[in-house]
Amino acid sequence: VASYAEGFSIVLERNGSLIPGVYEPVIQLACLDASLAIAPVFERFDSVVITSGTLSPLDLYPKLLGFDPVTKVALDMSTYRACILPVVVTRGADQAQLSTRFEVREDPGVVRNYGELLLELSAAVPDGLVCFFTSYMYMERAVSAWHESGLLDKVLERKLVFIETKDVVETTLALNNFKRACDCGRGAVFLSVARGKVAEGIDFDRHYGRCVVLMGVPYQYTLSHVLRERLDYLRRKFQIRPEDFLTFDALRQSAQCVGRVLRSKSDYGAMVFADSRYNRRDKRSKLPKWIQQFLGPGHLNQSTDGAVDLVRGFLRTMAQPIPEAQMREILLDQAQARGGPAHAIDAPQARTTAAAATPSDGKAESAPGAAEAPAVEALFRQSPPAPGTSAVSEAKRPRIEFLS
Repeated sequence: VASYAEGFSIVLERNGSLIPGVYEPVIQLACLDASLAIAPVFERFDSVVITSGTLSPLDLYPKLLGFDPVTKVALDMSTYRACILPVVVTRGADQAQLSTRFEVREDPGVVRNYGELLLELSAAVPDGLVCFFTSYMYMERAVSAWHESGLLDKVLERKLVFIETKDVVETTLALNNFKRACDCGRGAVFLSVARGKVAEGIDFDRHYGRCVVLMGVPYQYTLSHVLRERLDYLRRKFQIRPEDFLTFDALRQSAQCVGRVLRSKSDYGAMVFADSRYNRRDKRSKLPKWIQQFLGPGHLNQSTDGAVDLVRGFLRTMAQPIPEAQMREILLDQAQARGGPAHAIDAPQARTTAAAATPSDGKAESAPGAAEAPAVEALFRQSPPAPGTSAVSEAKRPRIEFLS
């Protein structure tokens, strides 16, 4: 750490303890520059592939990671059916606005409408239902209000309810019991938090996650001293406005949460974006392309009743048996996977490349100013360097492929 002149900061959080219920000052050594961690990779290797289903929006990654892309490619999801149903819910059954904006998040009507949305979905969705809140505090307040009003008891009549906590052991036990309830046919609801353990690494594949609900836009806690230091650093060094980074980070986290329910070619699930801000084009355009391709006009600006009807019809259609002929259209056998002509790229033409892709293979579509898709595919098939030469020493700059 002492070898870096900038990119790190010592931050004092007055109430920064990670222990629940303990409020004591904590001194943190915070890394403000992500490019410091990945720079050795770019220096060592000639070709670098960065791939994820949640890299969108792509605009800020070249600045944050310190490379200069010349090509951006987005790949659609290859599927034989519309296996996901993204729905934007902007208002409750009483037509009141649904949002977790600071001005309205504590409104009893907003909290009640979120509870009624969960209640209706618990009756329409079989097996597992996963719900993500923007913070632990907001989840605790919402669950407490639902309990006092009797909404939580109505949900319990349909499904069991499990809650993520800050304690790892308790959360692991809740996850195991949640899956047991889904396996036995009882069905369950798992209440979780964006940026928590469940949102970052737990898969709700198959019947464990037939629907995921995102209650609000998961912006970071803007009063955090670490976040303030990072925003100030990004503004000074990369000229990134704080509001741009916060929106970029929130939409990336949204995709991370809803992607928990889609883990294979035969999987399916509904994705409910319960906040009126997702209806704005500047917000939903930052979602990954594999979500946008299924987000039609009929899925926007829905009320609670309209969204539940869409989800119910979608799950009824998806529950039908899958014809084997349709599965063969997208799955390759061993011979097909090994076949096909190889494309080659000359070493002098190697350039730094960034690309975005969905978790599944798909048809490539070039972004403005991008190269054609075969050129991107060719990057994966480049011939090895001649004997006695080094690929790293011959390339003037690393060639970075950016897959989302």
